[in-house]
Amino acid sequence: MAGLPEIAAGGQGGLLDVVLDGDFASNRQLYFCFSEPAPVGNGNSTALARATLSADDTRLENVKVIFSQRPKVASTAHFGCRIVESRTPGVKGQPDGKLFLTLGERFSRKEDAQTLDNHHGKLIRINKDGSVPPDNPFVGRAGALPEIWSYGHRNAQGATLAPDGTLWMHEHGPQGGDEINLPRAGGNYGWPVITYGENYGGGKIGEGLTRKAGMEQPWHYWVPSIAPSGMTFLTSDRYGKAWQGNLFVGSLKFAYLDRIELSEPFGGKVLRESKLLTEVGERIRDVRQGPDGLLYVLTDSPNGKLIRLLPN
Repeated sequence: MAGLPEIAAGGQGGLLDVVLDGDFASNRQLYFCFSEPAPVGNGNSTALARATLSADDTRLENVKVIFSQRPKVASTAHFGCRIVESRTPGVKGQPDGKLFLTLGERFSRKEDAQTLDNHHGKLIRINKDGSVPPDNPFVGRAGALPEIWSYGHRNAQGATLAPDGTLWMHEHGPQGGDEINLPRAGGNYGWPVITYGENYGGGKIGEGLTRKAGMEQPWHYWVPSIAPSGMTFLTSDRYGKAWQGNLFVGSLKFAYLDRIELSEPFGGKVLRESKLLTEVGERIRDVRQGPDGLLYVLTDSPNGKLIRLLPN
């Protein structure tokens, strides 16, 4: 599409996520995140931009980068990059002018996920103009970047709001230990100090801990890893009451859509998981609920597909 900024495409980098503004019907505004090259050298990082879609839907106008992860590093891995527009709490909450963005720890900089002077392995929260909300948990703390909402994350490629406005996210573990978390303000989610995974090829990470005081436990985790990507709650009844309130997560590694049934609508504990779309045989990159109440799935292959799931 015309109007895109320069992009560091390669490896896991490229155009990574896009969401429409809550008032898109009136303002034509959208947000997208991408791997942004450094002005000089071979470094890059995740960036978030705001733009207006032209009236004829052919180009982006008024493109402005409102956030750039720092520091930039020479890596083609672990960009994270899922965008969520937050809402005021409650089932009928309205967009509150804030954006969440998940950020990977760039693989080679995993220790950065535990320090607050960088954006690696963090979830950040900003206003739609790129400024920092004054109620962010680390505003005014010496040595901490004020955009940070939570830390100790590895590489989050799925995030969504529950109907009550609660943010849910999942992240890739190494070899095992993929996690679903409900990130609270200022929370430390442990990576790489605690994990239910292990090094690629075997062997413990760090001290091999799964718990440590002051670090949050995952709401749910997978061993072995499913390589999760994309995430949404189904709020419609288009597939019947049994599916309403379920959480859906794509699996890159095993090429299926994971239907997660919960003990409470949009929460509680995991009752069971079901593997959908196994017959397609393609990695699932994203899943969203459309305005028609149906689920749409994007596959990850050279000839990727956009699949609409029809009720029986």
